[in-house]
Amino acid sequence: MNTTEIKKIIQQELPDLIANDPLIRDFILRTVSEYYSPKSESDQRFDRILDELARDREEQARKWDENNRKWDENNRRLDEFIHEQNQKWDENNRKWDENNRKWDENNRRLDEFIHEQNQKWDENNRKWDENNRRLEDYSHEQNQKWWEQQEQNKAMLAEIQKLHKKYDSTIGALGSRWGLYSEASFRNGLKGILEDSFGVEVLNINEFDDQGEVFGRPDQVEIDVIIKNGLVILCEIKSSISKAEMYIFDRKVEFYQKRHQREVNRKLVISPMVNKNALPVAKKLNIEVFSYAEDIVEI
Repeated sequence: MNTTEIKKIIQQELPDLIANDPLIRDFILRTVSEYYSPKSESDQRFDRILDELARDREEQARKWDENNRKWDENNRRLDEFIHEQNQKWDENNRKWDENNRKWDENNRRLDEFIHEQNQKWDENNRKWDENNRRLEDYSHEQNQKWWEQQEQNKAMLAEIQKLHKKYDSTIGALGSRWGLYSEASFRNGLKGILEDSFGVEVLNINEFDDQGEVFGRPDQVEIDVIIKNGLVILCEIKSSISKAEMYIFDRKVEFYQKRHQREVNRKLVISPMVNKNALPVAKKLNIEVFSYAEDIVEI
């Protein structure tokens, strides 16, 4: 017999053998005990499963009720929100309709304003054109008068320029002469006072600088010297003195000391008009300045 026939015979005979033969039944039970649990153990496992299922159903029921409660709450809040939004939407629609009405009204008023302004603009253009025409006529007339006046002004200006040149020459000559005369007068007065009343020797030295040490090229150098008891004072007397002339005076002092081998004890500048830029130079070179008080900020 083959395996198939044996299996068929076992399936036919086995139920009766298990029912009627204890040995066969025990053998069968021992054989299948490794694959199937005993009935009591299966019942316990089944009961545990049923208990777990019952607890799961209760938990699920509780969660379901909680979810239903939350769902109802959310539905309530959603209904309130929808109601509130519907109210706002209705209010916005009302405001929108009002704004549309105002917009239409403003557009109507704007159209009326534009029409009115166009009329005024046309009228202004007409007046502008009329004024331009009158202005052109007036300008043409004024241009003719202006050219005529220019010709007269040219003749008058030429005459004024001739007089101005004459006056400039006269005033320049007078100013130059006045400055020279003033310097000479002050120098002579200073010499007379110091020599007659104080026993001071006042010298006016006029020497030729052949090396060009003072002016940068050979030239005559004029220096006023005051001497008393061996004290040597060099004095520059001018109607006005500038920053450059202050430097020239200092070079005159150096020229005198080198030429006469004598130390100069004091350096004086006497002038009614001292340029403000010359004062810092005088301070730096230790030159004493005597001028009009309001012209001297600091010596």
